[in-house]
Amino acid sequence: MEETVSYRVYWMIWVVLLVLTLIMIGIESLSLSTGMGILVLSTAMMIKATLIAGWFMHLKYETRFIMLTLVLATLLTTAFLVFLLIPDGIAAHRMMEYPR
Repeated sequence: MEETVSYRVYWMIWVVLLVLTLIMIGIESLSLSTGMGILVLSTAMMIKATLIAGWFMHLKYETRFIMLTLVLATLLTTAFLVFLLIPDGIAAHRMMEYPR
């Protein structure tokens, strides 16, 4: 059973997404450690992705099985892409340490 959602809810979600984006941009100007910055940015990205998928893609009305499948597929794809990027990150780090 699908319930009707007013435009006000969508605007509120949009404002939350905007605030999270501004926080993510502002993180650069703070003198946070690299690990803390990555933690804050990753958390904000996960919250934003959840809000977008749930409200704007209307996944909150789907069954748990479909949502679990989407979440697992997204996590596996992300892990695979990060795994593919690790060698490039290591090579770039070495080039910065020992320039030719």
